[in-house]
Amino acid sequence: MSEFSVLLPVYLGDQAEHFAESVRSVTADQTLRPTELVIVCDGPVSDEVDALLRGIDDLTGGVPTNIVRLPENMGLARALEAGLAACQYDVVGRADADDISVPERFALQVPALVEDGLDLVGSAIQELDSERGMGAIRPMPLTQEEILAGAAFRDPFNHPSVVYRRSAVAAAGGYQHLNKMEDYWLFARMLQAGARVANLPEVLVHYRVDAGAYHRRGGLEMLRSEWALQRKLREIGFVGTGEFLRNVAVRCGYRLIPTAIRRRAYRATFTD
Repeated sequence: MSEFSVLLPVYLGDQAEHFAESVRSVTADQTLRPTELVIVCDGPVSDEVDALLRGIDDLTGGVPTNIVRLPENMGLARALEAGLAACQYDVVGRADADDISVPERFALQVPALVEDGLDLVGSAIQELDSERGMGAIRPMPLTQEEILAGAAFRDPFNHPSVVYRRSAVAAAGGYQHLNKMEDYWLFARMLQAGARVANLPEVLVHYRVDAGAYHRRGGLEMLRSEWALQRKLREIGFVGTGEFLRNVAVRCGYRLIPTAIRRRAYRATFTD
């Protein structure tokens, strides 16, 4: 089986309890454990997270861990670029500091990537609400053809679920700062560069949400990010003029509607 890294960023706003669960889920609890875990501290972290980092072997089940500390908060794109530079292996699994990977995640994804000669493999994810338990499932298109067909309108991968080749990320220009949209912008460039991709149908990550999740998907900040993304997609030819106008009308409009309507629209798109 191929050696692979797991890349997990953490920052001051992450809760220690969630961080500990996430680390265990991608290391000690995996049926196929990674060869190394790379944790990027995007600036100072809480004292509680710092204490966990000092005793990280207690969480990882012996998986070797490289902790990269950035002197200040640089944002997700720059933190992930620093983490990728520290990864020893070309195959890299992404994880977030508040999500939980199911035990079979890498046992399913790594062989799919390596044996099928792919550059990126994602999966479905399921929302995890600390108050209400498991919620909506976010399935994704499965095949290269289905992914390409829908990618002009919506992000075709759940970012916390992906396993990819570091070389393919680098070939597409790596992570580039685009507030809240770094992942979609990267994936669009990877597809434009000819990356071979797929999604698995299984839910492999439980994605933590809270009461403010739908509120944060809207507002002027998200509108500006959405507009910037659509302009960039148009500039590289990933979307045509008609697709650009449709996306601006629908996706930018989604950022401005009231939170309650946004929640209903989102849940109508995905399944429970």
